[in-house]
Amino acid sequence: MDQNLKAILQQLEAEKSVDRATLIEAIRSAIETAAKKSMNHSANVTVEVDPDNLQFKVFEIRTVKDVVEDPTSEISLKQALELNPDVVVGNRLKVPSQPGDFGRIAAQTAKQVIIQRIRDAERDQIFDEFHDREGEIVTGTVKRNNHGNIIVTIGRAEAIVPYREQSPRENFKPGDRIRALLLEVEKGPRGAQLILSRASTELVRGLFEMEVPEIYDGTVELCAIAREPGSRTKIAVRSNDSNVDAVGACVGMKGSRVRAVVEELSGEKIDIVRWSENPRELATNALNPADILKIVLDEENSSIKVTVPQDQLSLAIGKRGQNARLASKLIGWNIDIEGDGSSPADEAEAVNAQAAVADAPDSPEV
Repeated sequence: MDQNLKAILQQLEAEKSVDRATLIEAIRSAIETAAKKSMNHSANVTVEVDPDNLQFKVFEIRTVKDVVEDPTSEISLKQALELNPDVVVGNRLKVPSQPGDFGRIAAQTAKQVIIQRIRDAERDQIFDEFHDREGEIVTGTVKRNNHGNIIVTIGRAEAIVPYREQSPRENFKPGDRIRALLLEVEKGPRGAQLILSRASTELVRGLFEMEVPEIYDGTVELCAIAREPGSRTKIAVRSNDSNVDAVGACVGMKGSRVRAVVEELSGEKIDIVRWSENPRELATNALNPADILKIVLDEENSSIKVTVPQDQLSLAIGKRGQNARLASKLIGWNIDIEGDGSSPADEAEAVNAQAAVADAPDSPEV
């Protein structure tokens, strides 16, 4: 029996990467459960396992009495003194027990307990491993698609990319490699639940940190991100070193760095603009490439009214208002865009521009 336990212990340590103490406790608990099932009477049983040789001892916990009324839970003082000369009436004493043949049912119970304990230990390990990695980018393999959700295998763990966290541009199939942001790690009754995201703005931040050493070491700072997943992203960057051009560092030689991020995001367009604490200057940068003729700030309402050449009004607004909307998200101010013309058609287009940014948030994501 001891040799079998040693073999099982070594196998489980190698296969499950569970520490020895956890495995020994699982074995001890399993033997205790099996011992209780093997006894015909209801007994308070405890088991001790020697961690070195895996020899186990079974004890029944009994109360020392002058007169024994229930032999399954009590022991006479005379018998107790033979086991421990220091006991007195009322003490609880561990009495060695021989449960005999555990039997098929008891053995099956022991097996189930060990399996369950190991599963619990594995789940706790996965939670501990990933809990401190929230916000990091992880890489896994697509296992399957389940009702619109993507199930991903990351080592021994299983994660999920909910439909709401997917990019409309992408279509992953089983076996595909996937890189995603570890958005959240939840601990539920079935173990750790890893929630991944391909739609988060923080995924863009993490990808640029991986591709641009100047961002990783703090020389270049990514100050704000505005994203419409699968379509377009604007980022605002600044340099903490006068000798380093923030935009150039992010673009890379011949566009290599930004191209790597675009490819990872399946072709999502990325605009990189220079950050400024001055809302007027930042708005000008964010609406690039349109030329700005006039900017009027309303600081009380955090809104900006921008006038552009009439022939560039559509360019400033962008397709379905996207350029203006992302610019508004990036700087955290509402933006109204109008052309310098005055025809009814021009006024209607300006109204459309205002409507396009109406849903923009009050502050940028930083």
